[in-house]
Amino acid sequence: MSQHTPGAQRTAGGHRSGGGVAGGGTILAAVLLCLAGLLGILQGITAIANDDVYARVGDYLFEFDLTAWGWIHLIIGVLVVLTGVGLFKDANWARAGGITLAGLSAVANFIWLPYQPWWALTLLAIDVFIIWALCASWSHTTD
Repeated sequence: MSQHTPGAQRTAGGHRSGGGVAGGGTILAAVLLCLAGLLGILQGITAIANDDVYARVGDYLFEFDLTAWGWIHLIIGVLVVLTGVGLFKDANWARAGGITLAGLSAVANFIWLPYQPWWALTLLAIDVFIIWALCASWSHTTD
């Protein structure tokens, strides 16, 4: 006999997703993954195209060229969008990938703080919510 978890719903793939705020948070996390990825892509393209768009901050601890940071944000952004699409399709790899890529995006935006503090803080908050939503709604079943 299978055990039923209150608030959990069975999806088409046969595994359960969390209900309530966490279950709806998974869909919102997928939307935010796509949005954060697109914003990362735009951020990367802007840094690659024109270094003068962002203010330079003296002798910062991390000695990276803004063009290199642009490529980093562009690559992470593309991977985040693909993971968001995978999460919409209920792919198993997308949940773990979303948590990992949101963590990488958070680290990249933390290091980006001296260049664009408000933008980086906003994306950091989005990344933290994505990690919470994906972890909170992840349920393991033995069915």
